[in-house]
Amino acid sequence: MADTTPRCTWCSDDPLYMHYHDHEWGVPSYDAGHLFEMLLLEGFQAGLSWLTILRRREGFRKALASFDPHTLAATTPEWVEQQMQNPAIIRNRLKLQGVGKNARAWLALENPVELVWSVVDGKPKVHHYAQPAEIPTAGPEAQALSKLLKHRGFTFVGPTICQAYLQAIGALMDHTTDCFRHAMLDTSRLE
Repeated sequence: MADTTPRCTWCSDDPLYMHYHDHEWGVPSYDAGHLFEMLLLEGFQAGLSWLTILRRREGFRKALASFDPHTLAATTPEWVEQQMQNPAIIRNRLKLQGVGKNARAWLALENPVELVWSVVDGKPKVHHYAQPAEIPTAGPEAQALSKLLKHRGFTFVGPTICQAYLQAIGALMDHTTDCFRHAMLDTSRLE
């Protein structure tokens, strides 16, 4: 029997994608480790589908030391070359070089969680979009975060990537109103 649960239209019927949509996407996260993981994964996703990234997430976890910024800050050109041979991940030289750069930039932040969430004043910004076409590809919060991160030395943090990132970590709650997750994550009803 087909699953007829109403979901955001971007979510396909792939079980991995549905699980991500139903349990992770849009859920507010204040966990520094998770926020760093998602920042790296969103950077790798640029130009690709998110499902491609989800299918390689475990490969990324192994290749990227479970997204430990301390370990990744010490990556070398030799490490990049080694990962360029790893079929379990996205083999893009610039993105792999960006891993070490982003890890060092992350570690240099006094409070990375606070910085990320500062663009929404520390709490989820709940939208009530009826159609996906209403959702900006790079709203003001994403533009602000992109500027903050670039200023601090991050790479692969353009406004479109930051928009997807803020949605993924629940800072922007952009499940459409016809999606079953919208009502579950709509914290504006509690205010």
